[in-house]
Amino acid sequence: MNLLSVEQLSKSYGDKVLFKDLNFGIQKGEKIALVARNGTGKSTLLRILAGLEVADSGTVSLRKDSKIIYLEQEPPFDPDKSVSEILFSTDQPIMALIREYEILLEEQSLQPDSFDHRRLEVITARMDAERAWDYEVRVRQVLSRLDIHDLKKPVREFSGGQRKRIALAKVLLEPADILILDEPTNHLDVEMVEWLEELLSRSNLSLLLVTHDRYFLDQVCGKILELDQGNLFSYDGNYSWFLEKKAEREELESKSVDKARNIFRTELEWARRMPKARGTKSKSRMDAFHELKNKVSYRKSDDPLELDIKMNRIGGKIIELKKVNKRFDDKIILKGFDYTFRTGERVGIVGKNGCGKSTFLNMLTGNEEPDSGKINVGETVVFGYYSQMGLELKTDKRVIEVVKDHAEVIKLSDGSKVSASQFLQLFQFRPEMQQTYVSRLSGGEKRRLHLLTVLLRNPNFLILDEPTNDLDLLTLATLEEFLLHFSGVLVLVSHDRYFMDKLVDHLFIFEGDGTIRDFNGTYSEYRDDLDERESLRRKEESQRKSVTEAARPSVVAKKKLSFKEKQELERLGTEVEALEAEKKDIMEKLNSGSGGHEKLLEWSSRLELVLAEIEAKSMRWLELSELDG
Repeated sequence: MNLLSVEQLSKSYGDKVLFKDLNFGIQKGEKIALVARNGTGKSTLLRILAGLEVADSGTVSLRKDSKIIYLEQEPPFDPDKSVSEILFSTDQPIMALIREYEILLEEQSLQPDSFDHRRLEVITARMDAERAWDYEVRVRQVLSRLDIHDLKKPVREFSGGQRKRIALAKVLLEPADILILDEPTNHLDVEMVEWLEELLSRSNLSLLLVTHDRYFLDQVCGKILELDQGNLFSYDGNYSWFLEKKAEREELESKSVDKARNIFRTELEWARRMPKARGTKSKSRMDAFHELKNKVSYRKSDDPLELDIKMNRIGGKIIELKKVNKRFDDKIILKGFDYTFRTGERVGIVGKNGCGKSTFLNMLTGNEEPDSGKINVGETVVFGYYSQMGLELKTDKRVIEVVKDHAEVIKLSDGSKVSASQFLQLFQFRPEMQQTYVSRLSGGEKRRLHLLTVLLRNPNFLILDEPTNDLDLLTLATLEEFLLHFSGVLVLVSHDRYFMDKLVDHLFIFEGDGTIRDFNGTYSEYRDDLDERESLRRKEESQRKSVTEAARPSVVAKKKLSFKEKQELERLGTEVEALEAEKKDIMEKLNSGSGGHEKLLEWSSRLELVLAEIEAKSMRWLELSELDG
């Protein structure tokens, strides 16, 4: 069943054509990835589909009673609204009910003595009648997974990354038929990405997303739409299949263009003769000539992005950390950390959001001081720090001015020199783009410009903090190629598992409470190690359960209960009642919003176990009850 249809859709900005006469549809349950280079119109297309922008021509048809929910790259929020107001601002009755319940809980916590408990009893009864408790638990689980707390705080007090997670939570909680997600994994840690990946994979929602995360793309999407030179190409398959078929298509196009050029030479000679009398055949020939002219002027969009710099020499002493300690109030970042960096080392940093990864990077570069211990930096070390903060430039700066503020002439690795303009062209900023104001660049183009300014320093110790956010897949592939041949020290923080696997040799695992574990291997190997340990734990638990089950007396062939079975029947009734009471208690804790992130996870995990026990013991109670008549 087709939920959304796009016909002859076109959009331009001035002389720049983003896309022309696009045709495609989204079927029920279909999960599609949209792939294109930065600045070619991905986000514009998504905004048009979501009804936030108007196309120049064409139609977008949505099936009757179907609903689209859209996650923007930079969600626009009223800064004075609270998180709860943002999350529950919908016309859905169940969401309005939950919001009312949340507000009452807040009032109860703020004014316990004067609080009218009768109001809470009424809303609780309505929650029971509407069967809203399961949805309330889902709300709590989503907020807990995305590390969203303090629902009463106004949005202005949250960082950009936290706001993106709030927007993602809102999208995931609202009922919808089609989700349109623009870079949903930005500002998530790896555990959050894996959770979201599993959630969307199991969902029967229709999905259209833009993502740079290739593992995420492969696991979630079964179809890829590529926007290239204003045209749309469709590929049924994963990212590897897409690369293979894209290469085949470009090879055929290249041959077609070469053939057209040969024909064009003949037609050009004929056109120059300009015969005075033209019949219908001559006019049609001139039309064909203009079509050929457009075809031979085709320029392949994926020109190679060449990242090439001259690295400063690095000495034997790089960075030594000796008994380094760091904490913020009760939160421990580092506890007696010792490490010595070696030449050519490649380290990936993994940990939950807020565990101190960025603080650690700032300490390496001297932007943050340790509480105690020493960080000795070698004299020859030149840092290149690509931070999540990005560029902080005036909006009236032009691209060429940004580069010239750093250097007029840049040295390349082969010893040659290029001008600022030539260097920009190596980064896909063509001459006409170099005069563009920074404020008019897309998010990915700003990121690319930021990367360029970092490399201008010719660093030998490169620190990349989430460099993949908002970069297109072509830029990522070329950046990976450059980093593979980078001979300095590389320290990488990224939620992009593909990127990490390709570039790092070992990992610093931030486990919390100041503990950092050095894991010798890639991120996938680290996850395999965790899965193996979890599998072993479950196997041991299953074996213990099997032994316990085998020790129980069989009831299959019996018609009457033994004395022990009667005791078990009575005990099961009591145990189920106790478990139901515990379930109610956990639900109240989850609904109170009083616990921290770890407590919410602990309660949610315990709730799953309690529900499983209730089901198992209830089934056993029914079995014995039937035998007892």
